[in-house]
Amino acid sequence: MKIKSSLDKGNIKLSANIAYVIGLIATDGCLSSDKRHIIFVSKDIDLIKTLKRCLGLKNKITLKKSGYSNKKYYKIQFGNIKFYRFLLKSGLTPNKTKTINKLHLPKKYFPDFLRGHLDGDGCFRVFSDPVYPNSKRLYIVFHSASLRYLNWLRKLINQLLKIRGWIEPSTRVWRLTYAKSESKILLPFLYYDKGLPCLKRKRNIIKSFL
Repeated sequence: MKIKSSLDKGNIKLSANIAYVIGLIATDGCLSSDKRHIIFVSKDIDLIKTLKRCLGLKNKITLKKSGYSNKKYYKIQFGNIKFYRFLLKSGLTPNKTKTINKLHLPKKYFPDFLRGHLDGDGCFRVFSDPVYPNSKRLYIVFHSASLRYLNWLRKLINQLLKIRGWIEPSTRVWRLTYAKSESKILLPFLYYDKGLPCLKRKRNIIKSFL
């Protein structure tokens, strides 16, 4: 589905699609220090194509080498002063990896934002239950290098859905995890409609739980 761009037409208004993009940028995105450009990097080209559709961008997707290895990742960079300032007001900042804190988003669009975070830097873990062979275990995991940000995320999810999850350290990051019973409450919150922008590869993993 082609989504019309709203970035260059008057004031930018928050929508489900833009909230999803903010979730992506909060994880694998970057606000350039030139106060104009936004950069998004991912190993999944479908995710960048989804971002392009959400914003109506025509910018080219390029390849970028990882700073930790010789692996190449997909990258899109675009300039838009209005959108840059909009992201600043939402709580994003340049060099945000370890300093990102709570963001300013209406609760109405929080599911879309959270789905963007999950697609950008989260995962589903689904595997056979060793105790009950005919059953599946399910975990939803959100990653971040900022503990303050994950604490905010966990607190807001608890306020909205009354589920707690837990936070623990991982390699270079922290992770917020929800086990099966709480994940089954969280999933319909994230995927409340079939036509939502999302990474289909991830959604297919948990299709049987929806």
